[in-house]
Amino acid sequence: MRLLLIIIGIFITSQVNLLTAEAGMPQLDPTYWASQAFWLILIFSLLYLTLSKLFIPKIKNSIDQRENKIKDDLDEAQKLKILAEQKLKDYELTMENAKKNVQKILFENKNKLNSEIQIKKKEFEKKIEIEIKNAEKEVMDLKKESLKDISIIAEEMASKVIQQISGEPMNQSSVKAAILESTKKNLSKYL
Repeated sequence: MRLLLIIIGIFITSQVNLLTAEAGMPQLDPTYWASQAFWLILIFSLLYLTLSKLFIPKIKNSIDQRENKIKDDLDEAQKLKILAEQKLKDYELTMENAKKNVQKILFENKNKLNSEIQIKKKEFEKKIEIEIKNAEKEVMDLKKESLKDISIIAEEMASKVIQQISGEPMNQSSVKAAILESTKKNLSKYL
């Protein structure tokens, strides 16, 4: 930078008439080249200093901020991705546990229902067995009663038949004994 200022100072002191122009094109006149070089160096130096000290740091700062924001956003996105994957694993684990619990509950309820059905079936079979025994007892009682009634009817009919055939009434005790013996002999297979 100092070298540039020294060169500019030499040009200024060496030429007296730097800022004036004569007729024609002054940029082609070698007498004006020193002033043109001075202004060229001055303007480009100011432009360089302005760009390097004002605009480039602001642009660099803006680019750095954008880069940092992008990095932060990528880091946050990565963290959210990891969190989402963890939540998905937790969800899948919860769903798997829920399915296992549902299957366990269904199995337990099925077993409970089967045991209740077996208990009800046994109770029903016991009731049916009791009803069958009662029905068999009633049938047996009815058979015995019917046999008594048959014996009584047979006694009466035998007495009447014998009385009509012989003309004399028969002894009731002998008719009863004969019918009882015949009943024991023939009707025992029906009981």
